[in-house]
Amino acid sequence: MRRWRRRPALPALGLAGALLLGLWPTSPGTPDGRHLEAILDREFLQVHTRNTPTTYYEGREGPTGFEYELVRRFSASLGVSLALRADHHIASVLEAVRREGDLGAAALPLTPGLDGVIFSRPILELQPMLVYRRGLPPVTGLDRLQGLRLGTLAGAGTDRVLRELKAEHPSLAWEESDDLEAAELLRWVEDGRLDAAVLFEHQFRLNRLFFPGVERGFALGEPLSLAWAFPAEGGLALAQAANRFLAALHDEGELEALVARYFGHDDYLEYVGARTFIQHLHARLPDYTELFREAARQTGFDWKLLAALGYQESHWDPEATSPTGVRGLMMLTLPTAGDLGVSDRLDPAQSIEGGARYLRELKDRLPESITGEDRLFMAMAAYNVGLGHLYDARRITEQRGGDPDRWADVRESLPLLQEREWHSQTRHGYARGGEPVIYVRNIRRYHEILSYVDRSQEQFYLLNARLPDPEESHDAILSVAPGQ
Repeated sequence: MRRWRRRPALPALGLAGALLLGLWPTSPGTPDGRHLEAILDREFLQVHTRNTPTTYYEGREGPTGFEYELVRRFSASLGVSLALRADHHIASVLEAVRREGDLGAAALPLTPGLDGVIFSRPILELQPMLVYRRGLPPVTGLDRLQGLRLGTLAGAGTDRVLRELKAEHPSLAWEESDDLEAAELLRWVEDGRLDAAVLFEHQFRLNRLFFPGVERGFALGEPLSLAWAFPAEGGLALAQAANRFLAALHDEGELEALVARYFGHDDYLEYVGARTFIQHLHARLPDYTELFREAARQTGFDWKLLAALGYQESHWDPEATSPTGVRGLMMLTLPTAGDLGVSDRLDPAQSIEGGARYLRELKDRLPESITGEDRLFMAMAAYNVGLGHLYDARRITEQRGGDPDRWADVRESLPLLQEREWHSQTRHGYARGGEPVIYVRNIRRYHEILSYVDRSQEQFYLLNARLPDPEESHDAILSVAPGQ
């Protein structure tokens, strides 16, 4: 992902540029500083945002999201608390900022001249790109869109890029929606309601594992800039304070670190091939086998299942740290580790014992109506996404006429937590609901291979001899790992 680049100094921008970026000199005590002064007096910052993976959502470690992290730090720099309203789409964010809000942080494209709004300096670049449904002839340019149904999100900035391109390509046509989000747009492409879509590159990378039927196409137009929005009538002091904060974050390297943390890792859930898994099994697992066995004796799980979960979490790396801050071999969040009495998340013994107890607690907290393997699979899903989001998915399953006690039904509902139509009706809102589905599937695959290997050392050698090359399809190993 390309980050925003340094912009010219104020003298080169002139008055219009200064007003756009909120850089005109003000102070809280001047008329132009009345909005900031009011915020400091009431001691909270009201932020309007969207419930999406790039903005704000309730994650495994609590509230998270790139823009949530930024506004949380900004409010702290002002010495005030943070108040969020996240039930918006793009147009309603801007309207709320004009009418009542202090700040809009919702993956907003910087739009010069927008009525009633002042934008901050650019925060990062947003590269529009075209994606299309797998199975179609490769879409490598605008000339290949003839006859295809194309869609995008209204107000996201991608619609503006398409309008600019239409001047050179009059036949270009598309549909816009102001009540969908990126994941829903990708689902529309995958299930055939659209043939292709335009969204931002980072949105596709964050969601690509959940929509394997969507192919990457090509970059479209020039990058746009993500920025924050402020009410124009409130004066410029708040925008000025935000720009100082963002500039310092950039100069200290913290902004780059946040971009890498939220957008630089999109392969967490990739299933590693059996050959790589067997190599790690031989090189790493022996150091922790007895720890897994002991944790299994204490919690009643199969030690190989705990080992499979540990592999999915960290590849049996006791010093692993995720982009979002969970750490250790079993990747415990800091609050969870505290609740479990784990003082050092990087200590393999504490991590494995704590992770096993956490899985047991999750399994025990599930309703008694969930039994057998369904109970285990839902506990594993909750380990990944949290009990709150799992319960939301169970309620959606009931709404859709399914059985909320069957994993096969609940796993069909979990991805719907990525879609506004469904997550807007839930208690905990947006979740990367496709993630726990892949997570459980991967653990079941690893568990099957571990069980196979554990049954017979001779079979281990036979398995290793039969494994395909890394470049080949995984089909050959699915007969060994049938837990789909």
